[in-house]
Amino acid sequence: MTDAQLIDGKAIAADVRATVAKQVAALKDAHGLTPGLAVVLVGEDPASQIYVRNKGKQTIAAGMQSFEFKLPADTTQDDLLAQVAALNADPAVHGILVQMPLPGHLDENAVVNAIDPDKDVDGLHPVNAGRLSLGEDGLVPCTPRGCMILLDRAGAKLEGADAVVIGRSKLVGKPMAQLLLAANATVTVAHSRTKNLDEVCRRADVLVAAVGRQEMVRGDWVKPGATVIDVGMNRVDDPAGGKAKLYGDVAFDEAKQVARAITPVPGGVGPMTIACLLLNTVTAACRQTGIAVPSV
Repeated sequence: MTDAQLIDGKAIAADVRATVAKQVAALKDAHGLTPGLAVVLVGEDPASQIYVRNKGKQTIAAGMQSFEFKLPADTTQDDLLAQVAALNADPAVHGILVQMPLPGHLDENAVVNAIDPDKDVDGLHPVNAGRLSLGEDGLVPCTPRGCMILLDRAGAKLEGADAVVIGRSKLVGKPMAQLLLAANATVTVAHSRTKNLDEVCRRADVLVAAVGRQEMVRGDWVKPGATVIDVGMNRVDDPAGGKAKLYGDVAFDEAKQVARAITPVPGGVGPMTIACLLLNTVTAACRQTGIAVPSV
């Protein structure tokens, strides 16, 4: 059997960003509307600083307004909630993202719940989770939305397929399962404590690994011909002091010999997250202003 088709997240994300840029240009030309994304960063976490910088660059590159608010690590809960309230009230801001994780003294759930659900471009507000569960229009978490685009571009047939999602987080696992259900797949949500997890995975036509354990899914867990989406981002330091290496939740070299199509790590799901954040911002801007999302 030949190696699996590689699902190129970098190329697909670039295509999504190009589509967003065309949508933004159309909104400006037809309606004078420039979508705006506000990102709030509390503290000096190096990884978060990189993420926020990249989000800002890609927001501007797509023709949108980028608003960044960098708050000190000792910011109080009340001050952070006041910042969120100000952004909720700002008509130029259509999407709000508070970068996680927050410093330990802050209540992340309270902050997420304070964001206007219609501006919650992370899709984490309980209202958006409820809308997704009920099949109503809402804002969908970026990573699962990106996974669905990757599955579509890879030609995965979801209707009637057996899909297994490993992981039950509110950020990836649970919304991923809801999106697959909406696409008429038969979905099993598994996790690290699932009995006979390898056997559960082996029956999946579509396997989404989002459990956060380096190469936990071995090649012999993959059904021949399956489509594998690896959401894992496990950073392993080089003991010799070199550059840290990223590993997925799937043993890629083994799985690619069995699967029909598979995402690499890095270069698979990762680039789609920011691309879908931009998509969500355009969607939010259009819904808030009663304008249809441009078809480009």
